[in-house]
Amino acid sequence: MSDTDLPQLDFFTAQPYPTWERARRECPVLHYSSSDFDARENFSITKFGDAEKVMRDWETFSSSINGEVIGQYMGDLILAMNGPEHRQYRNLVAHAFRASALERWDTDVVVPLIHRLIDKFQADGKADLVVQVTSKYPVQVICAIVGVPLADFEQFHQWAEEINTGPLDHERGMAASLAMRAYLEPIVESRRVQPEDDLITDLVTAEIDGEKLTDEKIYGFLRLLLPAGAETTFRTMGNALTALLTHPDELARVTADRSLVPEVIEETLRWETSVTMTSRVAAKDTEVEGVPIPAGCPVSVIVGSANHDESRFEDGEEWKLGRPAQTHLAFGTGPHQCLGMHLARLELRTGLNVILDRLPNLRLDPDQPAPVIEGFAFRGPTSIPVLFDA
Repeated sequence: MSDTDLPQLDFFTAQPYPTWERARRECPVLHYSSSDFDARENFSITKFGDAEKVMRDWETFSSSINGEVIGQYMGDLILAMNGPEHRQYRNLVAHAFRASALERWDTDVVVPLIHRLIDKFQADGKADLVVQVTSKYPVQVICAIVGVPLADFEQFHQWAEEINTGPLDHERGMAASLAMRAYLEPIVESRRVQPEDDLITDLVTAEIDGEKLTDEKIYGFLRLLLPAGAETTFRTMGNALTALLTHPDELARVTADRSLVPEVIEETLRWETSVTMTSRVAAKDTEVEGVPIPAGCPVSVIVGSANHDESRFEDGEEWKLGRPAQTHLAFGTGPHQCLGMHLARLELRTGLNVILDRLPNLRLDPDQPAPVIEGFAFRGPTSIPVLFDA
């Protein structure tokens, strides 16, 4: 099975899972002569066991390629670091994202924000949950935690999307990157003079071996955290709501028994992770599944495919509750496992519970198009029209 055997998939509307299922059966390590973003020959990993090994073996499969690709839009990135340097910088912010440290944000930020959004339409009896909730809620949360004024969250949502899709439109991605930095500069300088209880203050006061972070590393962190915190959870929450609303019996069961909400979240993360792939580069000649991978070749780990791997997840293409507890790769694994995974789970848990509390008899609007989860690298619905008892 070669790259010429595979269908061309649209970045924004693709349904890639049938292609990945075929790859797992016929050719678990896909070999391409080049890609749209890189002239080098490159490889894609589609099975769970291989994906897990690649992400854990940072000495063979380096994350430095992230500096080449998305780094031009985000700046000096922790995603592109390896080994001791990566551990040092990760530890600077890791404490702020521990599950225990995030609990105060739940009460002070997350719960009030989701209630405020629902207040605006609860009396209407109908809503579009993407337009009115999921596209606003996570970006407001990350803005509050980082220390960015909530009034500007829509601008940050736009910048986040343009930076994340920078490789598709270089000029637009660079413009968003420069605009975000220009906006953040006076806030960063203000925190140096007058610290506050937010993540920007943590960054400007942090030290490694007695040295403070350079401006480039500070803005690199912020350009990563704001888009990551906004875009991924926004899509995952839409995917979870789509799953529940298209399985009305399960929706009724979860509404009655909220102890099932964590299972809803984990099954959604496995079934429709919002970011389907992560990038590595071979640091030395190696092989996966007997396929030689020369040093310097990009390696794409298709976590969306790995999370559907039938050798690990029975009926992996289906969303269903009651599966045996098994880890998935939605947040990656190894040294670059997602820093924000506890925050994402907290936002999803709080958001779903409040929606079920405040929108009784929640159901899809039969007069509107059903929600569709779509996309290649980033997946989620663009609209979820619903009715409920006002």
